[in-house]
Amino acid sequence: MIPLSKPSITAKELENIKAVLMSDKLSGDGKFTKKCEDYLEGRYNCKRALLTSSCTAALEMSALLLNIQPGDEVIVPSFTFVTTASAFALRGAKIIFCDSLPNHPNMDADLLDNLISSKTKAIVPVHYGGVPCDMDKIMEVATRNNVFVIEDAAQAIESSYNGKQLGTIGHMGTFSFHDTKNITSGEGGALLVNEESLVSRSEIIREKGTNRKSFFRGEVDKYGWVDLGSSYVMSELNAAVLYSQLERIEEITNKRRAIWSKYEEFFSSFQSNLLDDEYLSEIGSAHLYTIRFNSIEIRNVFVRSLREKGIMSTFHFLPLERSEYITSLNLSAELCTNSQNISDSILRLPFYTDLTNEEFDEVIRIIKEELIKLSEVV
Repeated sequence: MIPLSKPSITAKELENIKAVLMSDKLSGDGKFTKKCEDYLEGRYNCKRALLTSSCTAALEMSALLLNIQPGDEVIVPSFTFVTTASAFALRGAKIIFCDSLPNHPNMDADLLDNLISSKTKAIVPVHYGGVPCDMDKIMEVATRNNVFVIEDAAQAIESSYNGKQLGTIGHMGTFSFHDTKNITSGEGGALLVNEESLVSRSEIIREKGTNRKSFFRGEVDKYGWVDLGSSYVMSELNAAVLYSQLERIEEITNKRRAIWSKYEEFFSSFQSNLLDDEYLSEIGSAHLYTIRFNSIEIRNVFVRSLREKGIMSTFHFLPLERSEYITSLNLSAELCTNSQNISDSILRLPFYTDLTNEEFDEVIRIIKEELIKLSEVV
């Protein structure tokens, strides 16, 4: 079975883990944590990068930093992972869903003016596959309405917009280092703080609401509970894995871009009446490769056919405004039709850093064979 994704692991990860195990520092904020945070701050020029236990944790930190309260509204895409919304719902926010573009999962920034209200506290764009949202429009709307922007850049490391790394354009940004991502620590994430005024409090929130970081820097003579917070620090073991990945970031990214380009070369030349030729295909962070079918029925038959031949593929998110949790709240959320259409038709293909030429050729051979076979009976 050729999987959908798998992490790229070398002897360096094992070497770093061994170094941590032989040290006296297994919890967070050790040598490797500092190396990772310094690396991210230097490479992407953010005010502060804080490693967290997950991208979800980073999003929850951003909600605390913005003092999200019951009654506040936060605009998120309909087509995204649940924690983009739940991180703010946990603080009592009302989630306002923005529809996708007709030909891509990213939020349609032209809809924001109609979604903004006097209660809006933040906009959370998600860069699907590392393909940038229209950040000029989003920041213009946010600035005009005095609301914050938190970029969910979970899939977007090494992808930029107008020369700036995604996640560093809004007031804050978040990365994921889950083992399905380009760069991994197994489980983990990072909060990128781009406003100097938010840096000090972000460290307090990450340290369970204490000023522990200030204490260890010698800025105070004792530390205690000074604010709301939680345990968001990444383990030093995870940071050790992450640092070895960051050291290979250009190698990993180049390999993934090569795989993405090979997929694109095939689908640009292979015509099929089963596929939507209006679907926008962009490389982004080379996190994934997706195609879009003309119907959910054809897509689902194709998925089963690939699985029977040993090839894993999957659709992605379900529209959040139609989720069981949101519908149980009886909020009468407006349905996002583009998001639903994309959810019903999109398909992710096998994509990982160490996908061999032989595996890729086998994937393409079976895809071509099954598309031709299916087109003859539709």
